[in-house]
Parts: sequence; C-alpha cells; structure tokens
Amino acid sequence: MADDMTLRGWLLAEVPRSKWQARSQRFYIGWLEFRRNPVAVIGLIIILGLVGVAALAPWITASDGLEPDLVNRLQAPSAEHWFGTDQLGRDIFDRIIWGSRITLYIVSLVAIIVVPIGLVIGVIAGYLGGLVDSILMRVTDIFLAFPRLILAMAFVAVLGPGLENAVLAIALTTWSPFARIARAEALTVRNSEFILAAQVQGVSTAGILTRHVAPLCLSSVIVRLTLDMAGIILTAAGLGFLGLGAQPPTPEWGAMISLGRQYLIDQWWVPTVPGIAILVVSLGFNLLGDGLRDVFDPKSGG
Repeated sequence: MADDMTLRGWLLAEVPRSKWQARSQRFYIGWLEFRRNPVAVIGLIIILGLVGVAALAPWITASDGLEPDLVNRLQAPSAEHWFGTDQLGRDIFDRIIWGSRITLYIVSLVAIIVVPIGLVIGVIAGYLGGLVDSILMRVTDIFLAFPRLILAMAFVAVLGPGLENAVLAIALTTWSPFARIARAEALTVRNSEFILAAQVQGVSTAGILTRHVAPLCLSSVIVRLTLDMAGIILTAAGLGFLGLGAQPPTPEWGAMISLGRQYLIDQWWVPTVPGIAILVVSLGFNLLGDGLRDVFDPKSGG
C-alpha cells in the first residue's frame, strides 16, 4: 500500500524532476481524465476485446473458418454453432473471430501509412506557408473533394482486387483530413516564442519541424485517426462487399455480408452477424475517439 501511495505521489508531484517523470505524469493525468468518461471506457473495452479475440483466435475457435462442411449448411444459432453456419457450412463464430484479425490488419496498416503522410504534409504546409502551403493544400483539397469509397474503388480498379491493394487504396483516400489538422496545428504554433527561440539558436527548419512542431500536432492527429477508424472499417467492408477487397474464402466481414445477403430473409444470421460485428467495432472506435478528444482538448468536449 505504501508503494502505491509513493507511486501515486510521484505521479502527482507538483514539480517533476525528470523528463520521464513529466511524461509519466502527463499520461497518468490523462488516464484519470479519460476514465471519468464511462462511455469512452466502454469504447476502450470494446477495442481491447477486439485485440484480445484476434490474439486468441487459435484457442477460442474450433476451426479456421475456411473449410466447408456441406452437411451443416445454414444451421441456425445453437449451442454447437453460437452464430450459426453459412451457406457452405462454415461456423460463423469462427469466421467472425478470424475476421477480427483482418480488421486489425487493415486499420493498423492504414494508420501506419496515413499518419506519417498527413503529418509531414500538414506540418510542412503550415510551418512554411506561402507557395508551398498553397500547392500542398490544393492537392489535399483534390483528395477531400471525392467520397472516400468512390475514390478507393477507383484506386482498386487500377491496382486490382485484393486485401493489400484495398489497404493501399484506403490509405491513399484517408490521409487528407490528417494533413488539414496538422496544418492547422502548425499554423498556431509557428510564431510561438519557443519556435522563435529555436530559430535564434540556429536550429534548422528540419529540426524545428521534427522536434518541436510535429510532436505538438501528433495528439490531434491521433484523436482524428481514432475517430476515423470507423470510416476506415466501413470503407474496407464496402470494398469487400463489392468484391474489391479481401477475396473468398478469407473471412473478411464485408465479404461475408456480400456472400450472405441472399439469405437475409430466411437465414438472417448469415449476413446479420458480420454486420453487427462491424457496428460494434466501429462504435467502439468512435467512443474511444470521443474520450481521447476530451483528454487532449477538453474545450472540444460536450
């Protein structure tokens, strides 16, 4: 108990004695603020649950969800098949669990691609201004002008159907809002005193951008990324539904809905269960994003 009180006192000290302590304090205070929002905590639980079932998929499923079993076609939900079986007799529960890995794969790769692109373009445009800003923002506006799914379909049509091409197409259509946010943040800090002090000390433009401006823009970009995850998942599901994303028999949720839509009336569970999975995960990311927004920018909260 004494150790806990000592740790808490260290985390809540009025004057941090090191960078590590200051960062730990910032994280801990942010966590205290975050957990005051029960809805955001529910979102975090949903996302952690998604990660957990994806990691434990080999141990909580009876099959890989790929092999057909024509004897058990279109079985209703039961104790043996919790979510029923599809038109090929595959257990839908198993396919949903294995499909969670594909969902995480998509959102992780998209995040790895779009955050650096959006951050670099936005920070450079906002800090340098002038002609550079105009050119970069006009390119950004072109990508913002098109509906995301339509533009992603156009890219996939060029690249060819497939999961990796779908991820690349989604990334190419998703980076523009992050560039806008990073630019807005860079505009607010480029004339700050600490930036002017760094310039006087002879710090290069690249050094100012990487060590001072970009870190200040990162929190807003992360919040936007979390809120955009639902859109990324829906775009991926839309491409899968249209046959442009993951190809059968891969248990991607959008493709599962597409294959099962003809059974909606009589065997409703075939397309409905993957639809519910998309809904729950998208809702989880939205709730989590709202909580993070309240932590990083309390003025923007409800």
